[in-house]
Amino acid sequence: MRIVLVLGDQLSPQLSALRKADKKTDIVVMAEVMGEASYVPHHPKKIVLVLAAMRKFAEQLRQDGWRVAYSQLDDPENTGSITGELIRRAAEYDAAGVVYTEPGEWRLINALVVLPLRTHCLSDDRFVASHAEFETWADGRKALRMEYFYREMRRKTGLLMDGAKPAGGKWNYDHENRKPAPGAVHYSGPLQFAHDAVVTDVIALVADQFGENFGSLHPFWFATDTAQANEHLDHWLKFGLPHFGDYQDAMLLDEPFLYHAVIGLYMNIGLLDPITVCQKVESAYRAGDAPLNAAEGFIRQIIGWREYMRGIYFLEGPDYTSQNALGHDRSLPAMFWGAQTKMNCVAQSVRQTRDEAYAHHIQRLMVIGNFALLAGLDPEQVHQWYLAVYADAFEWVEAPNVIGMSQFADGGIIASKPYVSSGNYIHKMSNYCGTCSYRVQDKTGPTACPFNILYWDFLHRHRDRFSGNGRMGNIYRVWDRFDDDKQATILSDAADWLSRLDAQEPV
Repeated sequence: MRIVLVLGDQLSPQLSALRKADKKTDIVVMAEVMGEASYVPHHPKKIVLVLAAMRKFAEQLRQDGWRVAYSQLDDPENTGSITGELIRRAAEYDAAGVVYTEPGEWRLINALVVLPLRTHCLSDDRFVASHAEFETWADGRKALRMEYFYREMRRKTGLLMDGAKPAGGKWNYDHENRKPAPGAVHYSGPLQFAHDAVVTDVIALVADQFGENFGSLHPFWFATDTAQANEHLDHWLKFGLPHFGDYQDAMLLDEPFLYHAVIGLYMNIGLLDPITVCQKVESAYRAGDAPLNAAEGFIRQIIGWREYMRGIYFLEGPDYTSQNALGHDRSLPAMFWGAQTKMNCVAQSVRQTRDEAYAHHIQRLMVIGNFALLAGLDPEQVHQWYLAVYADAFEWVEAPNVIGMSQFADGGIIASKPYVSSGNYIHKMSNYCGTCSYRVQDKTGPTACPFNILYWDFLHRHRDRFSGNGRMGNIYRVWDRFDDDKQATILSDAADWLSRLDAQEPV
């Protein structure tokens, strides 16, 4: 008899460890442990999602004929760690060894490698590209650009392919997916699910154990099983997908979801299969129910960015999250935990994160991430924050997005240039600026948008690194056309603003 480990983000019936196991002789071990629930201060909604989904999946396995040894978080015999629970259960059942599917975080991978039990690690084949495939693709390339990897994934899966050619004749329709915020959103947003007994019990447990964590526990409405997740997906396919592409980069006050799918959290814990999701999106396009720019833009996020991020994470190894190519070391300001700020875009994005454990990619990249990069925040602290506060955040996908894409801390492995902008981008893509205490039109002075002054300050600080970048030469030529007094004023305003940030003053 062997133990079959199933982790909280591996809630898939076709998991490789389950396929390798024998229902007649093996026993599934699942464990809610404090070590996983607290290694970062996870958003309470994220903890409820994972624990409730685990409990329901365990029952699904039992109904399917598996024996399941399940440890609840408040079980007095719970050792508090995955490795501790495996050792405890191995002794309890006199198990010959442990079979498990590779975890998605180096932290757990390294812990299981030194487990004092006989172990058999299987690859996680819920992804399109294996580690070996990504390594082969990356080998010998001067730059690991996602676009070219994405094309290989399109060819491999056949998604949106017409024979050997991409549907519509182009691989990428991103230029059609950058419309500014619409006047109104004609979509009710993600489906919201009532609490059943399992969810009710988990909410009470999380309120007791993690009530002080950043994030609103109520209302909790996430899907917590595959049936609910598929119901949510079908709702979005019908009502959200048709306009998703046009407005995927837009931001609106009091519209946290716009036309976004909000399914990353369900895919990342195993409730939805990514390829099945993409096939449904393609079918909507083929049936004429969604435009090509929407279908392609969504599928690119899944088999392009999602797969690419996982490839980078494992290719770069366990030290990736500690990279800090720009030498940024400013501590995370209190505004990231809900303290007052006069920057409306940041306040709105953080408030939404607190309330929903969700923000879409432009809020994460071009508001919060852009600010963190311009202000020189410590990238590892930024990474830990993102990992904590978003329900879909698991290190294999979150870390490359933050360390590489958002903070340029990997020195350009992912991004060819830093994703920084002045306030104009946020003004163009949102209606945040109209009710902000700062004026996006002001470039200097006490009412100047902080993104404006910090943008030029960032470029000035890192001129030696970026002035030779072909994509940034024109930007530096603009800076050089400013007279000496204007440059000095901008740098002085930035220094003053950052000093007030460091002093924890409301800025």
